[in-house]
Amino acid sequence: MCHNLHTKSGRTVIAYDIDPAPLDRARAANMGVADSLEDIAKNCGTVFISMPSGVQLQLICDGLMPHMTSGQTIVDTTTAPVALTKELAAQFKAKGIDYADAPIARTRQAARDGTLAVMVGAEEAVFARIEPLIACYANDITLCGGVGSGQVVKILNNMIVAETVNAVAEALTIGRRAGLDGALLLDTLAKGSADSFVLRNHGVKAMLPGIFPLRAFSINYMLKDMGYAVDLAAETGVDIKGAKTTIEVLEAAADGPLAEAYWPALLAAVDPSIDPQTPDGD
Repeated sequence: MCHNLHTKSGRTVIAYDIDPAPLDRARAANMGVADSLEDIAKNCGTVFISMPSGVQLQLICDGLMPHMTSGQTIVDTTTAPVALTKELAAQFKAKGIDYADAPIARTRQAARDGTLAVMVGAEEAVFARIEPLIACYANDITLCGGVGSGQVVKILNNMIVAETVNAVAEALTIGRRAGLDGALLLDTLAKGSADSFVLRNHGVKAMLPGIFPLRAFSINYMLKDMGYAVDLAAETGVDIKGAKTTIEVLEAAADGPLAEAYWPALLAAVDPSIDPQTPDGD
Protein backbone atom coordinates (compact mmCIF):
# COMPACT_ATOMS: atom_id res chain seq x y z
CA MET A 1 0.00 0.00 0.00
CA CYS A 2 2.80 2.38 0.93
CA HIS A 3 4.68 1.52 -2.26
CA ASN A 4 1.58 2.16 -4.37
CA LEU A 5 1.07 5.53 -2.69
CA HIS A 6 4.70 6.33 -3.46
CA THR A 7 4.50 5.38 -7.12
CA LYS A 8 1.01 6.64 -7.96
CA SER A 9 0.10 9.59 -5.75
CA GLY A 10 2.57 12.11 -7.11
CA ARG A 11 3.34 13.10 -3.53
CA THR A 12 6.31 12.62 -1.24
CA VAL A 13 5.76 9.53 0.90
CA ILE A 14 7.58 9.10 4.21
CA ALA A 15 7.51 5.70 5.93
CA TYR A 16 7.89 4.77 9.57
CA ASP A 17 7.94 1.37 11.28
CA ILE A 18 9.52 -0.12 14.40
CA ASP A 19 10.70 -3.03 12.21
CA PRO A 20 13.79 -2.05 10.17
CA ALA A 21 13.03 -4.48 7.31
CA PRO A 22 10.10 -2.51 5.80
CA LEU A 23 12.13 0.67 6.11
CA ASP A 24 14.97 -0.93 4.18
CA ARG A 25 12.47 -1.73 1.42
CA ALA A 26 11.20 1.85 1.56
CA ARG A 27 14.73 3.23 1.14
CA ALA A 28 15.36 0.85 -1.75
CA ALA A 29 12.23 2.28 -3.43
CA ASN A 30 13.47 5.86 -2.86
CA MET A 31 10.84 6.73 -0.28
CA GLY A 32 11.53 9.01 2.63
CA VAL A 33 12.09 7.30 5.99
CA ALA A 34 11.25 8.89 9.34
CA ASP A 35 13.09 8.31 12.61
CA SER A 36 10.03 8.68 14.83
CA LEU A 37 6.30 9.29 15.02
CA GLU A 38 7.12 12.90 15.81
CA ASP A 39 8.90 13.17 12.44
CA ILE A 40 5.81 11.78 10.70
CA ALA A 41 3.48 14.15 12.54
CA LYS A 42 5.58 17.21 11.72
CA ASN A 43 6.26 16.41 8.07
CA CYS A 44 3.09 14.75 6.69
CA GLY A 45 -0.16 16.52 5.94
CA THR A 46 -1.98 13.19 5.60
CA VAL A 47 -0.96 10.30 7.85
CA PHE A 48 -1.91 6.72 6.91
CA ILE A 49 -1.89 4.20 9.76
CA SER A 50 -1.91 0.41 9.39
CA MET A 51 -1.73 -1.57 12.63
CA PRO A 52 -2.50 -5.15 13.71
CA SER A 53 -5.24 -4.13 16.17
CA GLY A 54 -6.82 -1.37 18.18
CA VAL A 55 -4.17 -1.79 20.88
CA GLN A 56 -1.35 -0.69 18.58
CA LEU A 57 -3.59 1.93 16.95
CA GLN A 58 -4.11 3.58 20.34
CA LEU A 59 -0.35 3.64 20.98
CA ILE A 60 0.36 5.15 17.56
CA CYS A 61 -2.28 7.84 17.97
CA ASP A 62 -1.00 8.66 21.45
CA GLY A 63 2.44 9.16 19.89
CA LEU A 64 1.19 11.27 16.99
CA MET A 65 -1.40 13.49 18.66
CA PRO A 66 0.88 15.83 20.68
CA HIS A 67 2.83 16.75 17.53
CA MET A 68 -0.03 17.22 15.05
CA THR A 69 -1.78 20.50 14.35
CA SER A 70 -5.01 21.77 12.82
CA GLY A 71 -5.47 20.99 9.13
CA GLN A 72 -3.82 17.57 9.09
CA THR A 73 -5.65 14.31 8.36
CA ILE A 74 -5.47 10.79 9.78
CA VAL A 75 -6.49 7.87 7.53
CA ASP A 76 -6.61 4.70 9.61
CA THR A 77 -6.57 1.44 7.64
CA THR A 78 -6.49 -0.75 10.77
CA THR A 79 -9.42 -3.00 11.62
CA ALA A 80 -10.24 -1.60 15.05
CA PRO A 81 -13.16 -1.38 17.49
CA VAL A 82 -15.89 1.04 16.48
CA ALA A 83 -15.98 2.72 19.90
CA LEU A 84 -12.21 3.30 19.88
CA THR A 85 -12.37 4.72 16.36
CA LYS A 86 -15.03 7.25 17.35
CA GLU A 87 -13.13 8.17 20.51
CA LEU A 88 -9.88 8.78 18.65
CA ALA A 89 -11.67 10.77 15.94
CA ALA A 90 -13.21 13.02 18.60
CA GLN A 91 -9.82 13.62 20.22
CA PHE A 92 -8.20 14.57 16.92
CA LYS A 93 -11.19 16.70 15.90
CA ALA A 94 -10.77 18.72 19.09
CA LYS A 95 -7.38 19.76 17.69
CA GLY A 96 -8.80 20.51 14.23
CA ILE A 97 -7.44 17.28 12.74
CA ASP A 98 -9.66 15.24 10.41
CA TYR A 99 -9.98 11.49 10.96
CA ALA A 100 -11.21 8.76 8.62
CA ASP A 101 -11.45 5.04 9.28
CA ALA A 102 -10.66 3.21 6.05
CA PRO A 103 -10.08 -0.50 6.75
CA ILE A 104 -9.15 -2.75 3.85
CA ALA A 105 -10.40 -6.05 2.47
CA ARG A 106 -9.05 -8.65 0.01
CA THR A 107 -5.70 -10.36 -0.18
CA ARG A 108 -1.99 -9.58 0.16
CA GLN A 109 -1.69 -9.87 -3.62
CA ALA A 110 -4.49 -7.33 -4.02
CA ALA A 111 -2.48 -4.94 -1.86
CA ARG A 112 0.50 -5.41 -4.19
CA ASP A 113 -1.68 -4.98 -7.28
CA GLY A 114 -3.52 -1.94 -5.95
CA THR A 115 -6.88 -3.70 -6.11
CA LEU A 116 -7.97 -3.69 -2.48
CA ALA A 117 -11.51 -2.90 -1.35
CA VAL A 118 -11.78 -0.07 1.16
CA MET A 119 -14.76 0.86 3.30
CA VAL A 120 -14.55 4.42 4.63
CA GLY A 121 -16.10 6.20 7.57
CA ALA A 122 -15.64 9.96 7.23
CA GLU A 123 -17.27 13.31 6.60
CA GLU A 124 -18.03 13.77 2.89
CA ALA A 125 -15.53 16.62 2.50
CA VAL A 126 -12.78 14.54 4.08
CA PHE A 127 -13.65 11.58 1.87
CA ALA A 128 -13.46 13.73 -1.26
CA ARG A 129 -9.96 14.79 -0.26
CA ILE A 130 -8.57 11.34 0.60
CA GLU A 131 -10.31 9.21 -2.02
CA PRO A 132 -7.69 9.92 -4.75
CA LEU A 133 -4.97 8.76 -2.35
CA ILE A 134 -6.82 5.59 -1.37
CA ALA A 135 -7.32 4.91 -5.09
CA CYS A 136 -3.55 4.42 -5.34
CA TYR A 137 -3.95 1.03 -3.64
CA ALA A 138 -7.66 0.21 -4.02
CA ASN A 139 -10.11 -0.10 -6.90
CA ASP A 140 -13.33 -0.43 -4.86
CA ILE A 141 -13.80 2.44 -2.42
CA THR A 142 -17.08 3.01 -0.57
CA LEU A 143 -18.07 5.85 1.72
CA CYS A 144 -20.17 3.97 4.27
CA GLY A 145 -21.18 6.93 6.44
CA GLY A 146 -19.66 8.93 9.27
CA VAL A 147 -16.59 8.01 11.29
CA GLY A 148 -16.85 4.41 12.54
CA SER A 149 -18.99 3.23 9.62
CA GLY A 150 -16.02 1.78 7.77
CA GLN A 151 -15.13 -0.30 10.81
CA VAL A 152 -18.69 -1.61 11.10
CA VAL A 153 -18.62 -2.83 7.49
CA LYS A 154 -15.12 -4.33 7.78
CA ILE A 155 -15.92 -6.18 11.00
CA LEU A 156 -19.07 -7.63 9.46
CA ASN A 157 -17.12 -8.52 6.30
CA ASN A 158 -14.65 -10.55 8.35
CA MET A 159 -17.44 -12.14 10.37
CA ILE A 160 -19.10 -13.40 7.18
CA VAL A 161 -15.79 -14.56 5.71
CA ALA A 162 -14.83 -16.46 8.87
CA GLU A 163 -18.16 -18.24 9.12
CA THR A 164 -17.99 -19.14 5.42
CA VAL A 165 -14.45 -20.51 5.74
CA ASN A 166 -15.67 -22.67 8.61
CA ALA A 167 -18.51 -23.96 6.41
CA VAL A 168 -16.09 -24.75 3.57
CA ALA A 169 -13.78 -26.54 6.02
CA GLU A 170 -16.65 -28.67 7.26
CA ALA A 171 -17.83 -29.46 3.72
CA LEU A 172 -14.31 -30.36 2.56
CA THR A 173 -13.79 -32.66 5.53
CA ILE A 174 -17.15 -34.38 5.12
CA GLY A 175 -16.66 -34.78 1.37
CA ARG A 176 -13.22 -36.32 1.73
CA ARG A 177 -14.42 -38.75 4.39
CA ALA A 178 -17.34 -39.68 2.14
CA GLY A 179 -14.83 -40.71 -0.51
CA LEU A 180 -14.82 -37.63 -2.76
CA ASP A 181 -11.75 -35.99 -4.21
CA GLY A 182 -11.42 -32.60 -2.51
CA ALA A 183 -10.49 -30.74 -5.68
CA LEU A 184 -13.45 -32.18 -7.56
CA LEU A 185 -15.76 -31.27 -4.68
CA LEU A 186 -14.70 -27.62 -4.49
CA ASP A 187 -14.64 -27.22 -8.26
CA THR A 188 -18.17 -28.60 -8.52
CA LEU A 189 -19.43 -26.45 -5.63
CA ALA A 190 -17.94 -23.40 -7.38
CA LYS A 191 -20.23 -24.11 -10.35
CA GLY A 192 -23.36 -24.01 -8.21
CA SER A 193 -25.04 -21.75 -5.69
CA ALA A 194 -22.39 -22.52 -3.04
CA ASP A 195 -19.85 -20.57 -5.08
CA SER A 196 -18.10 -17.69 -3.31
CA PHE A 197 -14.84 -15.78 -3.15
CA VAL A 198 -14.08 -17.70 0.03
CA LEU A 199 -14.54 -21.07 -1.65
CA ARG A 200 -12.40 -20.14 -4.66
CA ASN A 201 -9.70 -18.31 -2.72
CA HIS A 202 -9.42 -19.67 0.83
CA GLY A 203 -10.81 -23.10 -0.04
CA VAL A 204 -8.96 -23.87 -3.27
CA LYS A 205 -5.70 -22.02 -2.60
CA ALA A 206 -5.17 -22.79 1.09
CA MET A 207 -7.43 -25.47 2.53
CA LEU A 208 -7.28 -27.86 -0.42
CA PRO A 209 -3.45 -28.11 -0.47
CA GLY A 210 -3.25 -27.67 3.31
CA ILE A 211 -0.71 -24.83 3.10
CA PHE A 212 -1.08 -22.01 5.60
CA PRO A 213 1.93 -19.64 5.55
CA LEU A 214 3.22 -17.78 8.53
CA ARG A 215 3.47 -13.97 8.30
CA ALA A 216 0.08 -13.79 6.60
CA PHE A 217 -3.28 -12.89 8.19
CA SER A 218 -3.13 -15.26 11.15
CA ILE A 219 -5.65 -17.18 13.24
CA ASN A 220 -4.90 -14.78 16.09
CA TYR A 221 -5.72 -11.81 13.85
CA MET A 222 -9.05 -13.31 12.83
CA LEU A 223 -9.86 -14.10 16.46
CA LYS A 224 -9.24 -10.44 17.24
CA ASP A 225 -11.64 -9.31 14.50
CA MET A 226 -14.27 -11.84 15.53
CA GLY A 227 -14.02 -10.47 19.05
CA TYR A 228 -14.83 -7.04 17.63
CA ALA A 229 -17.87 -8.58 15.90
CA VAL A 230 -19.10 -10.07 19.18
CA ASP A 231 -18.66 -6.71 20.91
CA LEU A 232 -20.52 -4.90 18.13
CA ALA A 233 -23.31 -7.47 18.26
CA ALA A 234 -23.63 -6.99 22.01
CA GLU A 235 -23.82 -3.22 21.54
CA THR A 236 -26.64 -3.67 19.02
CA GLY A 237 -28.48 -6.41 20.95
CA VAL A 238 -27.87 -9.30 18.53
CA ASP A 239 -26.94 -12.83 19.64
CA ILE A 240 -24.62 -14.07 16.87
CA LYS A 241 -24.62 -17.82 17.45
CA GLY A 242 -22.91 -18.70 14.16
CA ALA A 243 -20.03 -16.31 14.80
CA LYS A 244 -19.55 -17.65 18.31
CA THR A 245 -19.36 -21.21 16.97
CA THR A 246 -16.71 -20.14 14.46
CA ILE A 247 -14.76 -18.48 17.27
CA GLU A 248 -14.72 -21.81 19.10
CA VAL A 249 -13.22 -23.48 16.01
CA LEU A 250 -10.63 -20.70 15.64
CA GLU A 251 -9.70 -21.00 19.31
CA ALA A 252 -9.24 -24.74 18.98
CA ALA A 253 -6.96 -24.22 15.97
CA ALA A 254 -5.02 -21.48 17.77
CA ASP A 255 -4.35 -23.72 20.77
CA GLY A 256 -1.01 -24.91 19.41
CA PRO A 257 1.52 -24.19 16.66
CA LEU A 258 -1.06 -22.84 14.19
CA ALA A 259 -1.84 -19.64 16.09
CA GLU A 260 0.33 -17.53 13.75
CA ALA A 261 -0.48 -19.51 10.59
CA TYR A 262 -2.72 -18.19 7.80
CA TRP A 263 -6.11 -18.36 9.42
CA PRO A 264 -7.94 -20.86 7.12
CA ALA A 265 -5.77 -23.33 9.07
CA LEU A 266 -8.87 -23.62 11.24
CA LEU A 267 -9.43 -26.60 8.90
CA ALA A 268 -7.09 -28.54 11.21
CA ALA A 269 -9.58 -28.12 14.05
CA VAL A 270 -12.36 -29.52 11.87
CA ASP A 271 -10.19 -32.31 10.42
CA PRO A 272 -7.43 -33.27 12.88
CA SER A 273 -6.17 -35.91 10.43
CA ILE A 274 -4.62 -33.35 8.08
CA ASP A 275 -0.97 -32.33 8.36
CA PRO A 276 -1.04 -28.55 7.80
CA GLN A 277 2.07 -27.00 6.26
CA THR A 278 3.18 -23.60 7.58
CA PRO A 279 5.99 -22.22 5.39
CA ASP A 280 7.46 -18.88 6.33
CA GLY A 281 5.76 -16.20 4.25
CA ASP A 282 7.41 -13.09 2.78
